[in-house]
Amino acid sequence: MVSRPRRSRNSLIFGGIALWGLLLIGCVGVNRAVLAPPTIPGATFVGDKDCALCHDDQTDHFKNASHAKLALADPKLGTTGCEACHGPGSLHSKAGGGTHNIVNPKESPLACFACHLDKRGEFSLPHSHPVIAGKVSCVDCHDVHGDDLGHGAAKLANINETCASCHTAQKGPFVYEHGGTKEGCVSCHNPHGSINQKMLVARDSNLCLQCHLETPITHGNINANAIGSQSNAHTNRTRQGTCWSAGCHEAVHGSNTNHHLRR
Repeated sequence: MVSRPRRSRNSLIFGGIALWGLLLIGCVGVNRAVLAPPTIPGATFVGDKDCALCHDDQTDHFKNASHAKLALADPKLGTTGCEACHGPGSLHSKAGGGTHNIVNPKESPLACFACHLDKRGEFSLPHSHPVIAGKVSCVDCHDVHGDDLGHGAAKLANINETCASCHTAQKGPFVYEHGGTKEGCVSCHNPHGSINQKMLVARDSNLCLQCHLETPITHGNINANAIGSQSNAHTNRTRQGTCWSAGCHEAVHGSNTNHHLRR
């Protein structure tokens, strides 16, 4: 009988560390994201040129999208940015289309969550858009094939227009516009999810005081006329965190009747 060498506890530990080291090197040793594309049973990759035969509306401007940077390394197929999100397209191409043989992020956010894990966590917070429930999709707000929704200064107008496509009442126009809306909806709201009601980035008066730092002073005891002769209203209520919930500045997006943003 041949005796097998016994593996010590230390050899198992160091062997496990070495394995993790190989995995880490495989991921961090490249200058691009290393991700596993969606899988479709029985399908193989065909390349973007095959996709463009039918989907030229998406592929014509896809090269300018940030998602175009995602591609499978296979020089025989050329670029495969489409299939990095939609999965291998051979069955879809052979059938001349279909919804059962391709991954559609509009129907399921799982394709997006493969990269955007932080957003999946935000959608699981108490107050969020119902993406996981399937009532809203990522592509309702993001143009994933083109110049997708960003957060630079040049994109703020686009962000507001995107939000206003559903939240029409908050768009206005208003006689007295809240100046904060010019900074973009995302300055007050996290559109993916928040622990605060209405997906606010901060709770109660802490949100308002991020911009209105002077309110407790100029609207307190020093300038009582600004608050309708109630000398201690702002001083006390600001501490209670009731800027809009106490029936004062409840028209936070804009008002047609009062420059103090009351209805």
